Amino acid sequence: MTKGEETRRAILDRAVSAAAAVGLDGLTVGQLADELDMSKSGLFAHFRSKEALQLAVIEAAVGQFVDAVIRPGLSAPRGEKRLRAILEGWLAWALSRPRGGCFFIASSVEFDDRPGVVRDRIAATQRDWIDFLATCIRTGQNAGAFRKDADPMDFAWQVYGLMLATHQATRLLDDPTAEDRARRGLDRLIEGLQP
Repeated sequence: MTKGEETRRAILDRAVSAAAAVGLDGLTVGQLADELDMSKSGLFAHFRSKEALQLAVIEAAVGQFVDAVIRPGLSAPRGEKRLRAILEGWLAWALSRPRGGCFFIASSVEFDDRPGVVRDRIAATQRDWIDFLATCIRTGQNAGAFRKDADPMDFAWQVYGLMLATHQATRLLDDPTAEDRARRGLDRLIEGLQP
């Protein structure tokens, strides 16, 4: 990796964390430059526009999520073990963020009503995630691990809703029971898939 690539990666790692707390729109070149002890012009040279920075931050967050949640989950055997590994990874991802919580939930709320390429990319990441969850169910059904009549997309939407509620209860409501409730909810949903 070149020095320029290392610098870009350091910028994006910091920007993902910052964006979860201040929003993608709240990210500024000046703030990132100060946090990374860089010049504004040096940082700006990596992105050229705020929109380009925002899109790069989304892609960096996707990469972090794939590395932290999807890859480890896919190493588990198909069916319930894989599904549980992925959902545990997702829960850990969402609850372990020190600033702002889950980047994707925070940016989804921030851009849900704003037209443009940033919103479109955030929406695509969420559609891809829901489709991935549904695919995990289909794969498990094909392996005989889940009921054939279970609706994979219904399961994906229910899990997605549970995670949104967990994020809200944890971050905004300071509910100390949120994580336990989330786990019990996930268990019930998974039990409903059993043949």
